[in-house]
Amino acid sequence: MGGGQGPLADMVGADVMSAVDPGFWRGKSVFLTGHTGFKGAWLSLWLARLGASVHGYALEPPSTPNLFDLARIGQAVTDTRADLRDLDALLRAMDDARPDVVIHMAAQSLVRPGYEDPAGTFATNLMGTVHVLEAARRQPNLGVALMITTDKCYENREWVWAYREDEPMGGFDPYSASKGCAELAISAYRRSFFAAGGARIASARAGNVIGGGDWARDRLVPDIMVALAEGRRPFIRNPEAVRPWQHVLEPLSGYLVLCQKLWRDPSLAEGWNFGPADEDARPVRWIADRLCALWGEGAGWDTQPTRQPHEAHHLRLDCSKARARLGWRPRWDLGAALERIVAWYGSQAGGADARALTETQIAAYDSAQGGADGIGRQAVGGQQLVG
Repeated sequence: MGGGQGPLADMVGADVMSAVDPGFWRGKSVFLTGHTGFKGAWLSLWLARLGASVHGYALEPPSTPNLFDLARIGQAVTDTRADLRDLDALLRAMDDARPDVVIHMAAQSLVRPGYEDPAGTFATNLMGTVHVLEAARRQPNLGVALMITTDKCYENREWVWAYREDEPMGGFDPYSASKGCAELAISAYRRSFFAAGGARIASARAGNVIGGGDWARDRLVPDIMVALAEGRRPFIRNPEAVRPWQHVLEPLSGYLVLCQKLWRDPSLAEGWNFGPADEDARPVRWIADRLCALWGEGAGWDTQPTRQPHEAHHLRLDCSKARARLGWRPRWDLGAALERIVAWYGSQAGGADARALTETQIAAYDSAQGGADGIGRQAVGGQQLVG
């Protein structure tokens, strides 16, 4: 049974926060799936700033507009457009990249589209992951492969305790179940093909990731930001649902730190949670209220009047293992994250360059030593917001 932070967290009260190390990434070949997506675009820019040679493999960007195009990510990476379900194309692309590190982020990443196309969701999220593992095990220079799944991979029992990495996999809906299946495949490949040496294989499960540059449909923050920018009141589906919200840079920093440490320590080849502090697992209502208040100008929201497909109501992650063994912890609390998100969208809507906005927030996050870091402020929607 999951339960709070527990005694493991008590071991690390004085630990030093681990940082992303440019010296590790400089010159490394990184094969990154999903580079055209929201998280992938942020990670592509961060890796390029660190000096890595980034080889991206993904479908076309999932929305219009999208961060990949607006931030000119194609200038920073080798850009291959292909499907995870095409094993031959994936093998060729990975062979060309000769990666030191593989980070697999590509997915059908939303619950509601999973109901609309369950077969496609399982094909992409399960067999796509199997294809990445199959290609990875043929790479002679590979040191680390990190497979990104989701916090929804756990069998959700709607309890108040946070889920630990050893909880059973599961999933009520096709998206969540496909990710639980992917975790089982990752574990099977790790034990069957990588246990005797060679590349180290780990998985990472992040909470609800939010940040500037996300325009995916049926996601809370993009839906709210688009509506407010257009002068509309957004509709909210499940205002009482509790999620572990975190700025996109939080899990990305965890992924990078895990890869660095996994390179040297094969005992870290297992599953990892990367989520916010307990107090930042908030109801949807709280997020919507805060975003509207930050936007200003009388912004508000309404509840979606129609019946919605099943989604988990309560979900928290226990990240004490990452804190104890990796020295990782969140740097921006939820309030600071929301300020930066509103600043990003407001500035971009006002004509600011998306790449400069994104790189500025990466630099600010990278320099933070925990908590908000006092970076510059700018006026957006009548509010003074962190930039």
